[in-house]
Amino acid sequence: MLRISCLCLAIAAATPLWAQVEPSGSGGGSSLDDTQMMTPAPVSGGSYPGTVGSEERSNYLAGGLVFTGAYVNNLMVGNGTSPISDETYSFVPAIGFDRKTPRQDESVNYSAGFTLYQHTSEFNSVAQSASGSSQFHISKYLVLDLRDTFQQNNNLYNQSNPFTGGGSGVSGTPGQTNGVVISPFENELSNSSSAGIHYQYGRNAMIGASGSYSFQKYSESTNVTGLNNEGTAGSSGFFSRRVGGPNYVGVTYQFSKFVTHPIDTYTLTHTLLGFYTYYFTRSFSVSILGGPEHYTNWGATGPSQGAWTPAVVGSFGWQTLRANVAASYSHLVSGTGGLIGTYHSDLADLRGRLALSRKWSAGADVNYSRFDSVSSNLGVAYGTGGNSILGAISLDHPITEKLIVEAGYGHLHQYYAGIASASTYPDSNRANISIMYQFNRPLGR
Repeated sequence: MLRISCLCLAIAAATPLWAQVEPSGSGGGSSLDDTQMMTPAPVSGGSYPGTVGSEERSNYLAGGLVFTGAYVNNLMVGNGTSPISDETYSFVPAIGFDRKTPRQDESVNYSAGFTLYQHTSEFNSVAQSASGSSQFHISKYLVLDLRDTFQQNNNLYNQSNPFTGGGSGVSGTPGQTNGVVISPFENELSNSSSAGIHYQYGRNAMIGASGSYSFQKYSESTNVTGLNNEGTAGSSGFFSRRVGGPNYVGVTYQFSKFVTHPIDTYTLTHTLLGFYTYYFTRSFSVSILGGPEHYTNWGATGPSQGAWTPAVVGSFGWQTLRANVAASYSHLVSGTGGLIGTYHSDLADLRGRLALSRKWSAGADVNYSRFDSVSSNLGVAYGTGGNSILGAISLDHPITEKLIVEAGYGHLHQYYAGIASASTYPDSNRANISIMYQFNRPLGR
């Protein structure tokens, strides 16, 4: 099956030699381009837009500095008789740019700073976040897509920095790295890289292929026991067909490999999904996917185990000048960073942002993760899975054109058997105030 994905990639690279169908110039009954097909969310490899339409920018150089003070009533570390609370302070400078040309669209964001703890200074750490993406139009209908996201000690719960660009956003592509927190204040390193290519070889037909690799590593710390590192590699191929303007149907095949250590486990999955996407407008779409999935896993001390299981994925994204909302849900077999083995995973994410007025804006995020182990052959207590629920809200107010104040609150509940810091005291609350200085400079002027 891996050879099939590689073959799809080779075919896509060779397709400029094919006779291309030239679409007519007549438009359809919607705002969608009749000649250029969209790349549906289930196969795009990217995320839905995270900004409202009025916040979108292009061809700019931006930078800034974010100072955040926060109080956390449970750091979710240690195995003591009571939770550890503390005040934290972070100083994070950031820089980034976005450039668009007729053939290329690229953006890079980077930030690096420090997180300091008032009473538990042993947790002081460096915080880094970086992301980069590039879309290159080899021809009008052949596009190469490259993406990479790196994070050190940054996650959905422990930071407030809208200028870093390091967040993963809501993705409609099945098998993307999930946002499980487990130990939000433990030293952690993660990276996700992908490369894809898609080609529209007819008015209403497109093919594509991609490959990806990601890892999630925890430091060798005695503050939290039971955490495991994970590496994930995968490849995929797809066919998409536009039927009747805003309607897209297709099929995608995905191969994934999950490896954990220091407790060694190895999991392979093969997933075949049919999908349907409907575009109300270019910035409002809904997608559903479904099909069979087969998994096989091995442990260091047990025999291999495998089975067939159904897979389901759904997502939507909607962006206007004043509001943005995106959501996704998936039921798949996968691994997850921090835990060992193979799991039936149920992942849901809902994010929104609203411009209340010219001077006020608000955001909200709800993230749910549940993992039920299918690795009965491993025989390890913390291979039984668990669940996480994260809710966060924020309110932004610009004092001047370059100075912004944000207030935020987050609540995290999680339970994972065998990880004492995520089961003995499963709830954590965080309140923060951030002061952000930012500047923007247009490029090419």
